[in-house]
Amino acid sequence: MHTMRAWKIDFRTGKFAIQEVPVPHPGPGEVRIKVRAAGVCLSDVHLVDRLIGPMRNTNAVRTLGHEVAGTVDALGPLVNGWTEGDRVTLQAIIARAGGTETMGLDYDGGWADYVVVPQQVLVSIPDDLPFDQACIIPDAVSTPWAAICNTAKVQAGESAAVWGVGGLGIHAVQLLRMIGASPIIAVDPLPSAREQAVSRGADAALDPAAPDFADRIRELNGGRGIDVGFNFAGFPGIDEQILPLLNRHGRLIITGLSGKPFTVENSTALVRYQYKILGHYGYLPPHVEELVRLVGWNRIDLSGSISDHIPLEQADDAVRRLRDKIGDPIRLVLIP
Repeated sequence: MHTMRAWKIDFRTGKFAIQEVPVPHPGPGEVRIKVRAAGVCLSDVHLVDRLIGPMRNTNAVRTLGHEVAGTVDALGPLVNGWTEGDRVTLQAIIARAGGTETMGLDYDGGWADYVVVPQQVLVSIPDDLPFDQACIIPDAVSTPWAAICNTAKVQAGESAAVWGVGGLGIHAVQLLRMIGASPIIAVDPLPSAREQAVSRGADAALDPAAPDFADRIRELNGGRGIDVGFNFAGFPGIDEQILPLLNRHGRLIITGLSGKPFTVENSTALVRYQYKILGHYGYLPPHVEELVRLVGWNRIDLSGSISDHIPLEQADDAVRRLRDKIGDPIRLVLIP
């Protein structure tokens, strides 16, 4: 029996370890992918740390990893349009009759040598798109893209502020710049993250703990607040900070997962100024395809987003580095 390496997490006990497991075989309509690169996301860290967990199948054992690129290795019955060796990235979210399922949470992910997925999640990538950049398009880039376009419906000329300019927020800055939002304000307590955001297109970058923070936001926008505030950081207190800074009809988009409640301190303002508080999760199938094209046409550059390449067997160290922000990584990528 052929075996492979896979980083498994037991959601019941919290045990996280690399294991030798059988190489999976694709069933009808499924494809086996040889993993060439897999991104490490903060939500993976939260899963390992048990800050968040699955909403169903809470006792399951899963292979982590929802940002995956590789080559088609084997085809199951009834698969059409794909051949062995095709270069692909994988959409991590599948629409099912009972809702959506996420790779690395509801079914096995790509922190492994191989992963089996339904053929409908495959997205072809060109030969000149490196696997490390291709793997982060699902989630690190497509989640902020969907948050901007679908949930917030940002228009050119609207002001936007991004709280948390790490793996998702830094790409939100680039994408907001691409569609013409202005000004774009990055918000992060880390000086290096703020510097990175300015280099990627932010018009300004502020420390949320600065005593004049709210005044600086309005000063940058001609005395006004912001039209859209994005919470990509997922730490308690951010949503309460964003709400008072919104303009009339302003939108608060919550993407970062904290698992903590928050309070609307001024419900009168919420009603009077018609604020919208919107949760955002993931992306739709066309978004990954759109972004592959946009990268191909040099509308967005992901070459600076790969902070380091780490051997698959050192995934636990990658989790530690991202958790502790060692080197302030944007995306660490595992290489099997």
